[in-house]
Amino acid sequence: MQKVKIPITLDPCRAAQRRLSYDGVVQLEELSRLEQVVQDQTGEIAVDIHCSNDEQGLVVIRGSFRAHLTVICQRCNGDLGLDLEHDFAYSPVKAGDESDHLPDCYDVVELDEEGEINLRQLIEDELILAIPIVPTHDEASCAYSEEPASFGEVVATESKPNPFEILKQLKKDS
Repeated sequence: MQKVKIPITLDPCRAAQRRLSYDGVVQLEELSRLEQVVQDQTGEIAVDIHCSNDEQGLVVIRGSFRAHLTVICQRCNGDLGLDLEHDFAYSPVKAGDESDHLPDCYDVVELDEEGEINLRQLIEDELILAIPIVPTHDEASCAYSEEPASFGEVVATESKPNPFEILKQLKKDS
């Protein structure tokens, strides 16, 4: 299947009627919020998206992405490469509508005023959620050292008198 450009916005109802599928890439430069989290400034995210109606007649957007991103290891502050693969399934609802009737297997995405969804924002949200909260290397491959990272000698401070010592003396006197 030929890689196509993933559209920025999509009318999910119309796409589900036509059973449209997209197999393409999204450039990392197009995802500004993700650029603030990762070290990479360029790269591609492989994305597959399929629009259809399920057995209940609900519009469903299923997809997956594959990406290699570089983040900072929170233990050693070195670069950490992450290979991310994630599947997702959304069902669109109009803004203000209740989503209680949706099955638990679908996440909710709100339609904008034109009845469309922003696919780039959806993909970017999923990528940000797929990154670990505290990314770290495996302990065996991490450059973190147990040795203290202080420089110079620590000067001992003078011991100051306890301000409550006076209260102890007053209590003894009474």
